[in-house]
Amino acid sequence: MLLAGGLASLIPGRAKAGVKLTGYSKSAFSTSEKQTPYEAVTTYNNFYEFGTNKDEPAVHARDFKTNPWALRIDGEVAKPVTLDLDRILKLAPLEERIYRFRCVEGWSMVVPWIGFPLSAVINLAAPTSKAKFVAFESYFSEKQMPRWRYAGIPLPYVEGLRMDEAANPLAILAVGLYGEVLPNQNGAPVRLIVPWKYGFKSIKSIVRIRFQERMPPTTWNISNPREYGFYSNVNPEVDHPRWSQAKERRLGEFFKRDTLKFNGYGEQVAQLYAGMNLKRDY
Repeated sequence: MLLAGGLASLIPGRAKAGVKLTGYSKSAFSTSEKQTPYEAVTTYNNFYEFGTNKDEPAVHARDFKTNPWALRIDGEVAKPVTLDLDRILKLAPLEERIYRFRCVEGWSMVVPWIGFPLSAVINLAAPTSKAKFVAFESYFSEKQMPRWRYAGIPLPYVEGLRMDEAANPLAILAVGLYGEVLPNQNGAPVRLIVPWKYGFKSIKSIVRIRFQERMPPTTWNISNPREYGFYSNVNPEVDHPRWSQAKERRLGEFFKRDTLKFNGYGEQVAQLYAGMNLKRDY
């Protein structure tokens, strides 16, 4: 069983905070670092559709309806499909992945996500040889997201990965955290987590995954290409034009710590960028 009380626990209309996830296993990919408290993880969020201040999404996303849900998978694939929430939750065995999470703004968390490898979607869709990139799109509704007009970025939110990045075992689709269904403000009901990249790459509330030949546009690169590149790997050697990336502040801690290249996941992902100029291809 995936949800304590079954899928009926999600009715009517939204994945309520506190709904327990069961049947997931612990992952060897997890860090042993101290986890950021649940209260901080769920009240310090960037989700501009629900407000640009960190505490706003927890308030304005409270009534966001995430069930029923439809996730469309298409593009350069042999098996296009649309998945409802029940099929998403059953796509692959769920795992708890305790990951470091680093924001481009210079703060960080350690979060126990629950999800499954993004490669499960790749295997399901069977991409053709033309598929070089994976594009993602967030849900957008002016009615459901009343703060959208103040976001200052084009919507719906879009993101993308290279195929080999998407297939890396660290990349997951998350459906929960701290043993519970994802709260709305954290990207319910399903979001991407790419722990070696800055947090804005980990797109929330996904409604479409498209496999394509060309590099897809990404929201922050569209908004400000001088400051935000396609790859957005955590790299203390490449400063943001307006601040240093050499240090970070872990939520709940007073002193800053050194930023780790690839957010400390270099052993698993550095080979993806062999031969690239990471200062140019940031």
